[in-house]
Amino acid sequence: MSSAPLASGPEGPDTLRPLLDTVLDALGTGRRARGGPFPAGGPDAVAARMRDAVGDVLPDDGDPDALRTLVHALAEGAADPADPLCAAHLHCPPLAVATAADLAVSALNPSLDSWDQAPAASALEALVTRTLAHEIGLADALVTTGGTEANQLALLLAREANGGSVQLVCGSNAHHSLPRAAWLLGLPDPVVVPAPAGTLDLAALDEALTALPGPRGSVLVAATAGTTDAGLIDPLPEIAGLCAAHGARLHIDAAYGGGLVFSDRHRDKLAGLDRAHTVTLDLHKLGWQPVAAGLLAVRHPRDLAALTQRADYLNADDDTEAGLPDLLGRSMRTTRRPDVLKLAVTLKTLGRTGLGTLVDQVCARAREFAAMVHNHPAFELYDPPVISTVLFRPAEATDDAVAAVRRQLLTDGRAVLGRAALDGRLWLKATLLNPHTRPDDLAALLKLVEGNTPR
Repeated sequence: MSSAPLASGPEGPDTLRPLLDTVLDALGTGRRARGGPFPAGGPDAVAARMRDAVGDVLPDDGDPDALRTLVHALAEGAADPADPLCAAHLHCPPLAVATAADLAVSALNPSLDSWDQAPAASALEALVTRTLAHEIGLADALVTTGGTEANQLALLLAREANGGSVQLVCGSNAHHSLPRAAWLLGLPDPVVVPAPAGTLDLAALDEALTALPGPRGSVLVAATAGTTDAGLIDPLPEIAGLCAAHGARLHIDAAYGGGLVFSDRHRDKLAGLDRAHTVTLDLHKLGWQPVAAGLLAVRHPRDLAALTQRADYLNADDDTEAGLPDLLGRSMRTTRRPDVLKLAVTLKTLGRTGLGTLVDQVCARAREFAAMVHNHPAFELYDPPVISTVLFRPAEATDDAVAAVRRQLLTDGRAVLGRAALDGRLWLKATLLNPHTRPDDLAALLKLVEGNTPR
C-alpha cells in the first residue's frame, strides 16, 4: 500500500488536500444517508451499523479507503448540531473558520507544555487569554477543555489560596461538576443552598455564610450565569455583595452565559461578573467553537502560582532565567493542543460585533419559540427564556408521556430535545444555539412533538 497518505514534513500540506476532499465528501454523503438531525433506530441499531462499517478494527493489512468509510459512518450516525431540530444540549454548530483553524492545529501539532514545542502558539495564547479576561473585567485566563475542568481548577486555586482547604457553598442549581470537583480535591461536602425559583436564594445564602466559621477566604461561593437546565442567571451583584460582607471568595460558572458579554443587548445580564475571583467560560457553547474551548479567568494572577511545576526537560531553571517562557504553570495538563488558535481566528474574523450578532440571533429565536409555545393551546411554557433555552411540555401530559415523546423522536431520528426536571415536573428542553434556525423550523418542531405525544 502507498505511504502517501501518511506523508509529513514539507510535502504534508499537499498530501492533506486530497484527504480533505475525501473527508468533505464523506461528511456530505454520511449526512445525506442519515436524512435528519439524528440517526434512526436507537442505540442498538446505531452500534450495529457502526460495527458493520468498521469491520476488523485492526486488520493485518490496512485499508486505504478507511478514512472515507469511517468518516461516512461517523457522519451517518452523528447528532447534527447544525440541524435546527437538533436542540437538546449546549452543543453548538461550529463556525467554519474555527473548524478550519482546528485543522491547522492538527496539521502543525504544537504542544503547549514547553516553549520549544509551541513558540508562536504560546505567544498567541497569552494574547488571547488576557484579552478575553479583560473583556469580563478580570486579569488573566487559562485555557481548559471546558466548564468542568475550569470549575475544578477554580476550586483548586481557592483551596491553595486558603492553605489547603476551602468550603464550597453552591446553589442546588449548580452544575454537577462543582460538587464532583470538591470530591476529587478531597474537600468537605458542599453546603448546598436552595434555589426554589431556579436561581440561588439570597436569604438562604446569607444564612449559610453567617453560620460557617473560619477566616476570610475559607469559603468559596459558586454562582451560576446560565444554568444547564433552564439558562437562568443567579443574582450576581447581590451574591458578590454577600461574599464581600462575609469575606468569602466568589466563583461564577458562566460556561453557558459568558458569551453574552459579546452582545451590547444582553451583556448587562452579566453585571457583577467582574467582582468574582474566578470565572468559568466555555466558548464551545455561545462562541460556536469546536470542542474544546473552555477558559478559567482569574482576578489575581498570583493565584496561578499554585500551578507551578518544575520538570527539567520542559522548564529548567536556567532556561526560564534566560527568558524562555514557562508553560507548565498554565494548566493542570502537560501535553495540550493550542485550542487558542480557533478562538483567535474567530475573534479576529467576526469581531465583537459579529459575535454579538450571533448571540442576539439565538436569544431572539428562543423568545420567538417561547411565544409560539405560549400561544399554542396544546403546550405549556415554563417561563420566558433568559438566554436561549426554552422549557415546554405538552399540556395535560404526564411526565411519562413527556419522556416518551422525547425518546420516540430520538428513535425516529426526527428531532433531538433535552429534558429538565423543575418544579416537580418533567419538561422538554430546546437549547437554541443555531443562528440559522428560522420560525418555520420552530413551528415544525412543535408540530412533531404534538404529533408524537402519547394520549
